Amino acid sequence: MALVKHDYPILEYDTASKAIFQPGNGKKHFPKKAVFAFLGDEVEKYAHAHSGIQIDEFESATKLYPIYECFHNQERICLCPAPVGSAAAVQILEYLIAGGVTEIISVGSCGVLEDIPENRFLIPVSALRDEGTSYHYLPPSRDIKISTAGISAIKFALNQKKIPYLEVKTWTTDGFYRETLEMVQYRKEEGCQVVEMECSALAACAEFREVIWAMLLFTADTLSNPHKYQERKWGKASVSTALELAFDAVVLIKE
Repeated sequence: MALVKHDYPILEYDTASKAIFQPGNGKKHFPKKAVFAFLGDEVEKYAHAHSGIQIDEFESATKLYPIYECFHNQERICLCPAPVGSAAAVQILEYLIAGGVTEIISVGSCGVLEDIPENRFLIPVSALRDEGTSYHYLPPSRDIKISTAGISAIKFALNQKKIPYLEVKTWTTDGFYRETLEMVQYRKEEGCQVVEMECSALAACAEFREVIWAMLLFTADTLSNPHKYQERKWGKASVSTALELAFDAVVLIKE
């Protein structure tokens, strides 16, 4: 075990696996499969419409996040809303994993850096680590790969319903209001096609905890013309379909 020091604190890393404060209390027993969704009120609507039962809640400093148990294709699935931002999202993911979750599909929207229409489905296969949380879980690196088992399950779910998709590299950033003209161009030159705020951090946490995690994205706003930013309709037409696809995918994960 070793503490790796650096001139910049964010690049310092401790190889010890056990921290002073551990997630959960070891008494929760969630289903092993989970959908962790960045879809706001759609999560609660889905749970109520599909006879979901609230089995727990995660209490943050600002609000409560309900955790539901739903059935999909006769499988027990844990369903939980995800907060925006890598640190907040990873905190809840840790809680789910501590409760026994080992196979997770996240789903949410993203901004596009290339000319990709709204409401298209995407599968991140790698993420650029431009956020802080992932560096507490894995040694410094520029990119992180996403679980192949999770990616395969999402692909299969989309193919089953004959829904086209793109595999992409995503730029995960903490700085929503710091996507400058030059930075966007730089990220595009590195191969990033989309931008969001959680993927690389969730992937790092999952790798550290040795669980399967992958993400389904749908396109919302566009930065493809940085001189004319467009919110479009935030991909709202894809929300319900995306959540259903996440359930289809998590059932298909094979370890």
